[in-house]
Amino acid sequence: MASNQLIAFLVLVVTLLLQYNKNTFVEAQLSVNYYSSKNYYSSSCPNFPRIVRMTISSAVLSEPRMGASILRLFYLDCFVNGCDASILLDDTSTFTGEQNAASNHNSARGFNVIDKIKTRVERACPGIVSCADILAMAARDSVVMLGGPSWAVPLGRRDSRTASQAAANSSIPLPSSSLSELITSFHNAGFTTREMVALSGAHTIGQAQCRNYRERIYNDAKIDRAFAISRQRTCPIISGSGDGNLSPLDSLSPLVFDNSYFRNLVSQRGLLHSDQELFNGGSTDSIVREYSQNLLSFRSDFAAAMVKMSLLNPLTGGDGVVRTPSCGRIN
Repeated sequence: MASNQLIAFLVLVVTLLLQYNKNTFVEAQLSVNYYSSKNYYSSSCPNFPRIVRMTISSAVLSEPRMGASILRLFYLDCFVNGCDASILLDDTSTFTGEQNAASNHNSARGFNVIDKIKTRVERACPGIVSCADILAMAARDSVVMLGGPSWAVPLGRRDSRTASQAAANSSIPLPSSSLSELITSFHNAGFTTREMVALSGAHTIGQAQCRNYRERIYNDAKIDRAFAISRQRTCPIISGSGDGNLSPLDSLSPLVFDNSYFRNLVSQRGLLHSDQELFNGGSTDSIVREYSQNLLSFRSDFAAAMVKMSLLNPLTGGDGVVRTPSCGRIN
């Protein structure tokens, strides 16, 4: 091997080892028992899981749509520079955060529920539990409340000191995304194509605004005609008219976390263009068909992908803060 090639090879090996060690170190600082006992970075807060569970249960029972909103809030947070609660920071006269990014403006919701959890947690354990961990737990419990799978949530994240609207605008896939754009976006975040399809199954709950599916129901060729007509009744063809009107992402069982989203795609009844791209003669058709026929396979893959998402670039130790007393402002 030539000397230049050898040097390049050694540089690559060292880089990979450093990245591996960094990831291993970060994950070692996270633990499902992080608040159960005192450790170097925190004191205990044993009632934290119960507080989240009870607050989410009340919120979802009061408004079932809230479960999907909390899950989406977690996704919007993690896809922008990692799971650091940056999505929760409010805009001020001197600070522009992520809440008014193109994908989030008049769309992201559930902040009041996270605030309620934070208030109750602060009352029980002042200054101990991060907003990032609250959001991660709340997302899991929201899925469970709607009949979805559970998973162990690694804890010990810290909160960011800032946010990036520019990163939000560039990182979040659009409802008009093609399959190749979706694959690239998720691959850039570290997900396989199969994990991307599994995570897209979150659209088995929740709703979308007319502005995000108008183009599909009037202009897409691969759409069930009866389905398109039914959605046109609540979404006028004229842009600006009824833009905020809502339709369920899953027309079969919008309030139950199951695999009917994938059955809709097989029937060309995906609401968003980006949804239907997953089953449109491309490389993900076989995965969609598998999930449409095998609920257990989808549940298992979704839970595993959510754990992986929760580990996207978390801040740990002294790299972040625990925002207090609220999640919307830096200390």
